[in-house]
Amino acid sequence: MEYGWDNARAILGLFVITGIAWLLSENKKRFPWKIVVGATVMMYAFTLLLFGVPIIRAGLDSVNNGINVLIAATREGTAFVFGPVIGDQAKWEQLVGTPGPIFIFQLLPLIIVIGSLSAILWHWGILKVITNAFAFVFQRTMGMGGPTSLSVAANIFMGQTEAPLLIKPYLKVMTRSELLIVMATGFATIAGSVLVVYVTLLRDTLPAVAAHLITVSIIASPAAVALAMVMIPETEETSKSTGETDFKYHSTMDAFATGATDGIAIIWNIATMLIAALALVYIANALLGVIPIDFGGQRLSLDMILGWMFAPLMYMAGVPMDEAARAGTFVGQKTVFTEFVAFINLGALPAEAMTERTRTIVTYAICGFANFGSMGILIGGLSIMAPERRPDFLSLAWKTLFSGTLATIMASAVVASLPYSLFKSADEPVSPAAITQPADVVPAPAPAVTDTAPIPAPSSPITTPAPAPETAPAPPTTQTP
Repeated sequence: MEYGWDNARAILGLFVITGIAWLLSENKKRFPWKIVVGATVMMYAFTLLLFGVPIIRAGLDSVNNGINVLIAATREGTAFVFGPVIGDQAKWEQLVGTPGPIFIFQLLPLIIVIGSLSAILWHWGILKVITNAFAFVFQRTMGMGGPTSLSVAANIFMGQTEAPLLIKPYLKVMTRSELLIVMATGFATIAGSVLVVYVTLLRDTLPAVAAHLITVSIIASPAAVALAMVMIPETEETSKSTGETDFKYHSTMDAFATGATDGIAIIWNIATMLIAALALVYIANALLGVIPIDFGGQRLSLDMILGWMFAPLMYMAGVPMDEAARAGTFVGQKTVFTEFVAFINLGALPAEAMTERTRTIVTYAICGFANFGSMGILIGGLSIMAPERRPDFLSLAWKTLFSGTLATIMASAVVASLPYSLFKSADEPVSPAAITQPADVVPAPAPAVTDTAPIPAPSSPITTPAPAPETAPAPPTTQTP
């Protein structure tokens, strides 16, 4: 049966997630139930609109074609710069054999192209119109002030430090509740510049991955707003300003150059952090492997611990019991390191190792910037924009991490509560295997950081490749903190 206990449990998971936020509330007597109900309705409405209306669904599915064009365009540029490493595949294979994709040459350059393109679209007013439309919806339905709603909407397309630039003059007068909303939505979404990279990582194992990543960026925003307002209920007068921004580029060429420059800064940040993170994961697994305890025939590993920690939440989000630990591993990798690490590992996980439905749920759960590394990036960026509010930013750091993490898991629970056939294309029938059990036999796991086997899950374990603290830059940007 397509709809069963896993779907129903995901609805219960929405209450559990909200309850966790309430336990962290600064004022438990003021529960914003109207905001929570409104946010939940918005999440279901957006999901059903994007996947249930044929013409909109067709548009979402066509995004994959657009991404293929962007990948081909990026390849043209990188082939000219890097030569046979990218362009002459036959010559490259003759020299070094047939290695897998070279991360820094074949995937990360997409960030430069998307960063430049996004900046141009902002300068031309296209992204600005879309952002203002979402801001209007959030302001009307959730009662937020103009600047706050603009920042929430901008986070759908931009990074965690770029979106606040649009409301920089208002940061110094915002209430603590509004500041938490701004910070939490930054942690609950990803930047457009890295979204395309994640699509390339998952497109071989998850159909319509672009549609899913776009959807989660939209529906996780109201979730983050609701959870932030549960943790810090609004007790002060909010700003009623329209939140209009004077953020602009001087010309199309300025937008093009600034976006590309910001993109290269992001690339080096990601590459540097991946190297450092991989080394730390290797060390952690080596130390844990010394413990003379056997767990189902496997040595203790970081993946194993992370899986155990997040398995209960993923189970309540609708993941079957026998896949909850494996799913929890990815959420743990995303939280402790960065979503880049989680996406790399999820993309390397063989299709037989996890059901398509669970893979979809995990994709929603890890699609956000909520991790320890991002805390420093976000606080540093906001402190530059409003230095007088630095004590507030610091005091809100942990609530931001919790609300951002819970928001993406809440988004995954919304998807898990719906029949999985909703997310399949008309020409892509649902197979029983897509929503039931993973295969018993699973090929070798993703690139391993050590020879330590990860988490004891029903299918074969996943090893933790490099953690990469993501930097949140994206679309329109003039600086990257």
